[in-house]
Amino acid sequence: MKLEINSAESMQKLGRAIAQTARPHDVLLLTGDLGAGKTTMTQGIGRALGIRRPIKSPTFTIVREYRDAKMPLFHMDFYRLEHDDLSSIDLNAYLEEPGLVVIEWPQLIMNDLPDSHLQLKIERVDDSWDSTKRVVNFEPQGKRNDTWVKEIIEEFNK
Repeated sequence: MKLEINSAESMQKLGRAIAQTARPHDVLLLTGDLGAGKTTMTQGIGRALGIRRPIKSPTFTIVREYRDAKMPLFHMDFYRLEHDDLSSIDLNAYLEEPGLVVIEWPQLIMNDLPDSHLQLKIERVDDSWDSTKRVVNFEPQGKRNDTWVKEIIEEFNK
């Protein structure tokens, strides 16, 4: 399943659709080049969950927790993870929490993730520096995530 996104606002709208259809323990993996829109999407998720403080990329902190929401959001970014070393965080503890786990740059830790997850691959449509055109490819793993994709698309198209 693919979805074309033509603006930062549409990327945040997709984030809202994700949040509105998410359930506790859902795991969302976001891949794409730097500047593809991963954090922009997560900002839309955060707003829809009622998070009032700014959603920032956790590139240097690895994890940002937002517990003051309709459902807790755990935003992770493994871009700077050294030597695939997860010892600095307890990933399993986050996965057991009744919240939504959003992981940017999950490629480094795929073997440590649950089999059931939804991966979104965000691709730039062109190379111009100011383009906001993207294609988001949905890659659900597991029955729950097959259903979740359908719910997301339906909510996005409202």
